[in-house]
Amino acid sequence: MLIPLMLSACSFQQYQAKPIDAQANLAKLAEKDPNGPAFQAFLIAHGYKSDQLPVQAWGLEDLIYCALFFHPSLDLAKAKSQAAVLSVATTGESAIPTLNANLARSNDPDPVKKPYALGLSIDLPLDIANKGEIRVDHAKHLAEIAQLQIAQTAWELRSKLTQTRLDYQAKLHQIHLLSKEQAAHQAIVAIYKKRVTLGAASNVELSTANLQLQANAAMLHQAQQQSQTLYNQLASQAGLPLTQFNKLILKSDLGLQSNQDWPLAELQKNALLNRLDLRIALLRYASMESKLKLEIANQYPDLVISPGYAYEFGDSVWSLGLSGLLNLLHKNKLAIAEASQLREVEAAQFEVLQSQIMADTAVAHAKLSEARTALTKQKSLLNEQQLQEKRMASLLAAGQIDRLAYTLAKLETVLAEKNLATAQHQYNDAIRILENTLEQPLSSAGVKYES
Repeated sequence: MLIPLMLSACSFQQYQAKPIDAQANLAKLAEKDPNGPAFQAFLIAHGYKSDQLPVQAWGLEDLIYCALFFHPSLDLAKAKSQAAVLSVATTGESAIPTLNANLARSNDPDPVKKPYALGLSIDLPLDIANKGEIRVDHAKHLAEIAQLQIAQTAWELRSKLTQTRLDYQAKLHQIHLLSKEQAAHQAIVAIYKKRVTLGAASNVELSTANLQLQANAAMLHQAQQQSQTLYNQLASQAGLPLTQFNKLILKSDLGLQSNQDWPLAELQKNALLNRLDLRIALLRYASMESKLKLEIANQYPDLVISPGYAYEFGDSVWSLGLSGLLNLLHKNKLAIAEASQLREVEAAQFEVLQSQIMADTAVAHAKLSEARTALTKQKSLLNEQQLQEKRMASLLAAGQIDRLAYTLAKLETVLAEKNLATAQHQYNDAIRILENTLEQPLSSAGVKYES
């Protein structure tokens, strides 16, 4: 028995230190290249064609794949999942027998007795009531939860990236409209300056126009600063250093619109079938069931059989020992009651989560319908204002109105465009909220998008 143990010692693994090198990590971050061969292969594996690569103009889906490949939070979730899988393997290992040996020498001067005693025994644990299988089953549930948490992390990356990109694109459009508004205010100030010089307007009117110009300039400056912050956030959420992200050409659009009003019942059904937290809740309930099974199995004592041999001062003694915890009297009642109650808690939490998802889906669906109505109204108002601006242009050409009246009409058009942009952003945000409630893109839930 000792020889195999000694031979197995040759296969022992040695500890190897692996300190974290902060400088090396920084260099690794700087080396992330969205046009590198590794990422190109990743895109091809996910349906991209070779003639589409490298990506020339980066849209939302391209940036999402970039985040899934480069963002470190997904690597963390994968590492935790791998640790959980290894835990299943270690939990499934059989209990290791224990070898016991002792050597003794007696000072008894009796020459008949041998002065030495040698004892050797081995403890063999017995798996009673399939406790090992139950522990493995519990570990498997935890590993499945860790696997789903990878998908949950990926969805969170997608959600944050989608929100930041919508905000960034909306901010760029706001800057464009504020610039148009700034030009209109400058024209109005110039008109009032001429009128004040000619005595056709008062300084109060000029001061009012100047204040409006300054207020618009402040909003424009603030929007430009906010756009830079959102741009930096977008780079971070894409998992790229700013130096690499600056090389990308981003597509410019105001988001996605849907002409289809998907029935609420279908959306709620999709949410209940697809939500990752619901699936995780089911696995947590299953893990609590495994825990309850284990506590019930723990009513039976863990037995250890110990066969042994002893040479005691000239006598050979064979023995067979049996040991185990004396838990037959209380039969693990408190632990069973606790595990049973924890299972009830998980069941109640699952029902609460289902109800919350149903309610959140209904609210998100209502907000999307409301945002769609507001968007349609703002489009109509903008069309009316554009027609009014054309009429004012005709009147100006006919000499029936002055330049100030026409410039004010142009300013009203810009304000209508700003209202439409706000409604568009709110509508896109409502789509994002509903998608987050479903944890599924609306396009895959049956809603068709159009640009």
